[in-house]
Amino acid sequence: MLQNAQTGPYQFPVPPAYTNWIEEVRAWRNGAVLLNQSYHMTDLYVRGADVKALLERVGINSFKTWGKNKAKQLVCVNYDGYVIGDVIVFGLEEDEALLIGRPPVCNWVAYQAEISGLNVTTEFDIRSLENPDKPRKLYRYEVQGPKALDILNEVNEGGPLTTKFFNMGEITIAGCKARTLSHGMGGAQGLEIWGPYEEHQKVYDRLLEVGAKYGMLRAGARAYSTASQESGWIPSPLPAIYTGDKMKPYRDWLSADSFEAISSVGGSFEPENVEDYYLTPWDLDYQRVIKFDHDFIGREALEKMQDGPHRVKVTLVWDRADVLKIFDGLMGDFPGPKLMELPSGHYAAHPYDQVLKDGEMVGISTYPVYSANERAWISLAMVRADLSEQGSKVSILWGEANGGSDKPHVEEHVQMGVGAEVHPWPIHQAARESYRKQN
Repeated sequence: MLQNAQTGPYQFPVPPAYTNWIEEVRAWRNGAVLLNQSYHMTDLYVRGADVKALLERVGINSFKTWGKNKAKQLVCVNYDGYVIGDVIVFGLEEDEALLIGRPPVCNWVAYQAEISGLNVTTEFDIRSLENPDKPRKLYRYEVQGPKALDILNEVNEGGPLTTKFFNMGEITIAGCKARTLSHGMGGAQGLEIWGPYEEHQKVYDRLLEVGAKYGMLRAGARAYSTASQESGWIPSPLPAIYTGDKMKPYRDWLSADSFEAISSVGGSFEPENVEDYYLTPWDLDYQRVIKFDHDFIGREALEKMQDGPHRVKVTLVWDRADVLKIFDGLMGDFPGPKLMELPSGHYAAHPYDQVLKDGEMVGISTYPVYSANERAWISLAMVRADLSEQGSKVSILWGEANGGSDKPHVEEHVQMGVGAEVHPWPIHQAARESYRKQN
């Protein structure tokens, strides 16, 4: 059912490009870029005395030091230890959290709040794709790149900016006070900025005015679709909610038009059992954040998983000659290889392609994109541990079996193998070394 679901890739409801997507991608590594993140993510407000208790109930990571003005990645698993997803949690107040990301974790947390008996309430601010006529509560911008802090310091009318990695602060732009989160792209410092949506235009215009002096570009949807692969984040594992008696009440709670109900899976990995799509925290390199200092859903299962074996998350750089064969197929007999749209080649909400070694499946490749910074097609993958060292050679089975699935945006095609070389994540060395050194 998921293979033939009619939903395409995740949509970013901003213009495809403001200039050209190649220069917009290059800007976050070589200059400065402004990203408008106001519309594509779901926001969930959680309020009440038991906010932290709820987060600890659902999160594999610790919230002992989390509170007001603290941000943290929240990773949730099901009762069997398989990943539902992740979001960023912002501590707005000691008794108020804001969860931002794709819908699966927000839905799961809202459900758990409802059944837990804890002293919390929840409020959704649905992403614009699902509710296009309703204005958002908040705007959300991000300024990134080597020149980002020059721009942000010039527009700032308040106190010193908070630039320590993943710390929250404040900024005042065009007389409008906003909150910030410090993190980076491409190894450079940057800030995420948000405030009341009614003030979005004043803030946006001022950022553009000052940014123009530094050559700042705006990133459209096409450029933005490649950002997570360069940064090493797998944005949307299939949420592990489709099976299991313990998860049935949650499935019944979800609406028929929820993200989970209409999501699609695409690619050459087509197992008979949906559980084979489920990923573990180790697949996504989230074992780093597991803390067994609190009781949480899935804890017992993760304790049993610890000893492995586990796959390892890597970046795959696709073989240039094989990629050229895919594009050469556009001018050969029909059907040819599966078209790779530029710059994002995936064609489902959850892309899963087989990674092979000597004909044996050794991993899963996700979200192939063309990186204008790396000048190569890359994807994020989880592979057998003995193949995770840089320079290891594998292949990716590109395309779907039997001419392709029934998704309307999948043309008839033939599968082909594409060679790939294993690299670390993030693929850019400066990004690997610098993300957590901001201070």
